[in-house]
Amino acid sequence: MNTRAIGDLTIRPLRNGDTATVAALYGRLGERSRRNRFAGPKPRLGAGELAQLARVDRDRHALVAYRAGDPLPVGMAELVRSGADPASAEIAFAVADEHQRRGIGRTLVDLLLADARAAGLTRVTALVSGSNPAALALVRGAAEIDRMELSGSQIELQAAI
Repeated sequence: MNTRAIGDLTIRPLRNGDTATVAALYGRLGERSRRNRFAGPKPRLGAGELAQLARVDRDRHALVAYRAGDPLPVGMAELVRSGADPASAEIAFAVADEHQRRGIGRTLVDLLLADARAAGLTRVTALVSGSNPAALALVRGAAEIDRMELSGSQIELQAAI
């Protein structure tokens, strides 16, 4: 996918190694959003974590969203192909606190899943915090859930796309 404009959003692929963009977005996440995204407390990202989240290659793809008038990223969705099943990938997403509940996550996930289908993927998994009903609803609305399993405070979803 190339850069796209949708309403007041500009969405582009993350460039490989673009740790500045990843750090800028995660700097906009509050404590609860970070806890939901990383399944536990995460006051900051270490250099290794930043490098991993900013890695883009044949098995990793990420989209970043910007809102008109805001130079910093407002959201990101990532897709990581499974090593065990090349037709499956895990998805994860985050939206800056002040921009949540505006359809940014939905837009990113819909575009990411379209990219996944174009790449030949047929299934996705997601690990969603049980205390994050908005993320659960987003995944349920974007893909056909065929398995949900509770693991501690997390819900693991498997879905056909």
